[in-house]
Amino acid sequence: MRPPERLGPFLYRQSDTCFPLGRDTLLLSDFVTLRRGWRVCDLGCGAGALPLLLLAREPGLTMAGIELNPDDAELARRNLAENGLTGTVLTADLRRVRELLPAGNRELVVSNPPYFAQNTGRSGGAARMEEQCTLAELCRAAAYLTKNGGRFALVHRPERLCQLVETLRSCGLEPKRMQLVQHGPDTPPSALLLEAVRQGRPGLEVLPVQIGA
Repeated sequence: MRPPERLGPFLYRQSDTCFPLGRDTLLLSDFVTLRRGWRVCDLGCGAGALPLLLLAREPGLTMAGIELNPDDAELARRNLAENGLTGTVLTADLRRVRELLPAGNRELVVSNPPYFAQNTGRSGGAARMEEQCTLAELCRAAAYLTKNGGRFALVHRPERLCQLVETLRSCGLEPKRMQLVQHGPDTPPSALLLEAVRQGRPGLEVLPVQIGA
């Protein structure tokens, strides 16, 4: 096990094999819109870092996660339980979400997904390649879960913005808020935060670039 990390009031445990906690998850947890009482689902929740961060912001959430790796899913359950939190973590393939959860009953769906499409020559390890779930499959799962007027928020790579917008819209998810993140004023953006609304009207709010995150 890696040494535990403090996420707000919570202690986060991660194994040597699970994808390590990175700034992308921290950025997404700060960016996403939250309201008390919302039902939230994290697609590909890993060991549960994002659920902990969201519950630290808003304790009154009803939290669920879907994770393919059984060891990571079990660790996510442990992280919730040891911090005195309630939530459901399903060990399952998110592409089978129609067999797992009811349609349209989530106010918010979140994901820090694989960034690189297959056969692109890019590499980030198994957790960063779309070997198990493509961008289209992820967006379809999010659209299935999200109620009309609900939100889907994710972090991704800036160079895939056009494909991301096209895919979201094809699933009935209208991009509404966007923010680019870059390390310094003279460096290109390294991350893209985007929030879409199920059956939302066109109109995108572009937030100021976040620098130095």
